[in-house]
Amino acid sequence: MSAAFPIDLSAYQKVTLDPANKTLTDAQRSALKANIQLCRDAIVFFTATGAARGVGGHTGGPYDTVPEVMILDALFKSQADKFVPIFFDEAGHRVGTQYLMATLDGELPAEQLMQYRAAGSKLPGHPELGLTPGVKFSSGRLGHMWPYVNGVALANPGKTVFCLGSDGSQQEGNDAEAARLAVAQQINVKLIIDDNDVTIAGNPSQYLGGYSVKKTLQGHGLKVLECDGEDIDALYSCICEAISTPGPIAVIAKRPMCPGIVGLEGSNHGHDVISVKAAVSYLESKGHPAAAEILKNTPAPTNDYQYIGASSKMGSNRNVFGEAVVEVLGAMSESDRKNNVLVVDSDLEGSCGLTQIRTAHPEVFISGGIQERGNLSAAAGFGMQKGKQGIFATFSAFLEMCISEITMARLNNSNLLCHFSHAGIDDMADNTCHFGMNNMFADNGLDDGYPTNIYFPADANQMRACVKAVFHEPGLRFIFSTRSKVPMILGADGSDFFGEGYTFVSGKDDVVREGKDGYIVAFGAALYRALDAVERLKQEGIDIGLINKGTLNVVDEETLKKIGSSPMVVVVEDFNRRTGLGSRMGTWLLERGLAPKYASLATHEEGGGGLWEQFPHQGLDPVSIMKKVKALKG
Repeated sequence: MSAAFPIDLSAYQKVTLDPANKTLTDAQRSALKANIQLCRDAIVFFTATGAARGVGGHTGGPYDTVPEVMILDALFKSQADKFVPIFFDEAGHRVGTQYLMATLDGELPAEQLMQYRAAGSKLPGHPELGLTPGVKFSSGRLGHMWPYVNGVALANPGKTVFCLGSDGSQQEGNDAEAARLAVAQQINVKLIIDDNDVTIAGNPSQYLGGYSVKKTLQGHGLKVLECDGEDIDALYSCICEAISTPGPIAVIAKRPMCPGIVGLEGSNHGHDVISVKAAVSYLESKGHPAAAEILKNTPAPTNDYQYIGASSKMGSNRNVFGEAVVEVLGAMSESDRKNNVLVVDSDLEGSCGLTQIRTAHPEVFISGGIQERGNLSAAAGFGMQKGKQGIFATFSAFLEMCISEITMARLNNSNLLCHFSHAGIDDMADNTCHFGMNNMFADNGLDDGYPTNIYFPADANQMRACVKAVFHEPGLRFIFSTRSKVPMILGADGSDFFGEGYTFVSGKDDVVREGKDGYIVAFGAALYRALDAVERLKQEGIDIGLINKGTLNVVDEETLKKIGSSPMVVVVEDFNRRTGLGSRMGTWLLERGLAPKYASLATHEEGGGGLWEQFPHQGLDPVSIMKKVKALKG
């Protein structure tokens, strides 16, 4: 971090506000507007460094909500004893707000912001308490903070607590529960909701007809104030009224996404990180040429490690899922598709491969909004009848939110195919709260229960084969994929291991390499890393084999006996060490009287940020795998 932060944050002005006076003076208004512009410029710059370095990030959310944050900051510092001075935010991807305010408070060096979301920078894509200096709460996933803030308010009687919200996060069902409790107990929590009619997949007014943040909250019994979020006088007046009104109240700030940013204003593309090109144009127009130059000259880090045993060809399994489903649907008549298949999206169609399905077969597709529990259940209910198939997809981290709904789907004998992308930790700059590491929770039935299988294909070839093989099977089927692209796995002869002639068989493990000294068992993004370790160990004279466990929760008795009779077994996975495959496989071996030397390498620490860097951070890279094998061999 040799360059100094190119925007002078010392220009931030102290503003004294008294909420008893709802009208701003000219001086207060001028200072607030100057602070708003300064902070918006800073947010565009340092979030764009994430785009330049390839780690992504979110610009629109923190950029949009700057006016209300500036007002709250002034109030907190003017009358500290009357507020809980934390910018609680139920849209965790608006983490740029937390980092900027920590910097303005002197807790975080401004230059560190230029390492936004980088590995080891302690600036992950969602705020994490205890990791980043100045960050005062962990937001978790979208729409999880309001219920929590209710408790914070109850613990601080006599003080006002704010929670920043959004029209996207308000779609989550737990906000409805939070609203009812807040009203019933007259909890002194004030919501400021950024309502820009934009989420990742588009416009709620179009894909979720009938949804209204204002009417929903009023229906729960909240008093609701609504204003133009870009009108600083109107926004301030509403916030003052909220403070003076006992109990829960919501201020809805209406504004377009990314107001004032050419090319992004009003567009859902503003939800994610601004492009370097757009950021450079914006910063130059605002008089920040030095910031623009830094962006132009910021290189993206590359992983130069050359993996052995995998091809240079990469595939995006999360998108291949959608392509494979389209192929299956294409073989059906239109009437069969419409009558027997329902695909329900949860605002992540572009991330989970569902866009391909919507484009090819819109007749089977529903945009369900940001309400994973209800959408999974709707897909499961459609698949209750024999011959009908529900399809659902979202991020793997959100599987934890759907466990009860999965149980109900199982108890009702549903035919449900779920795709959970962003599984594991690879490429997860959002960090710990978005790790998809407790995916084995989906297999929570009993031994005599309805069929449930968990699949994690290792590359695009196996993903396509897996989808086609299990699509028409009855029961619950969970297919996982990584956020990252993965290379094609090669056989010992150098051809695609899962290529021509390969057939996916549910419950059958794949022997990728034979070995006399023991076996590594892996899957997903861990497989090609483990394969590299296997090949390098063989070069050193240690004959280790490799097993791909494509079906994670079913014992392949033949393969288990094979590896259990060898000198050692090492499970390598990026699931949670406490709940993943390793914890089960050890039990499976012992139950059969098999006792090789055994080790499990898995996710066991909070994330370190970045992309591929998450694997060495957890000790799951080839070097770490080789070290563990050598230690077991002695």
